[in-house]
Amino acid sequence: MTKKANDKDQNSVKDQVEENIDKAIDEVENEQAEKAEDNDNAEEEISETDKLKEEVQKEKDKFLRLFAEFENFKKRTSKERLELFKTANQEVMIAMLPVLDDFDRALIEIRKTEDKNLLKGVELIHTKFSETLKNKGLEPVEVNKGDAFDADIHEAITQIPAPSDDLRGKIVDVVEQGYKLGERIIRYPKVVTGK
Repeated sequence: MTKKANDKDQNSVKDQVEENIDKAIDEVENEQAEKAEDNDNAEEEISETDKLKEEVQKEKDKFLRLFAEFENFKKRTSKERLELFKTANQEVMIAMLPVLDDFDRALIEIRKTEDKNLLKGVELIHTKFSETLKNKGLEPVEVNKGDAFDADIHEAITQIPAPSDDLRGKIVDVVEQGYKLGERIIRYPKVVTGK
């Protein structure tokens, strides 16, 4: 082979090697670019997934708060409804209290007479009336002479000198009986206290 042909072969081999090297470099660069793109897509997918998870968590939190608020609302309205049922007839009971007081005064006066049949008849009516009111939730507030005065339970209408030292600051007399409907006092007992 001649030198020219030899140089030509070497150039052609050299060109082929350079071409192959360029192809290999291009392939490596393309692979790296694809990997970088895949990583970017993966990061975007991860960040999108994180965003979606965060949104779902926020929605769950909103739902739980709303559910808790609704449960509290149900409990509150249920409690209010029960309280309303307990005290629904409060106005009627308050209107009946003067009638009950009149019965009590009538019994005291009838006991002074000699007529036992009249006393028995009024006692039966009074008992029946009292039991009916009691069945509807009306109860007397227990107050006795000598009890300690409590402004939360009693209504003092006057103060008199105590008949004895042990009645100072205590209840001397009960002028008007107090009543409660369920746990609520609808009429406070009117009392006289000793000073």
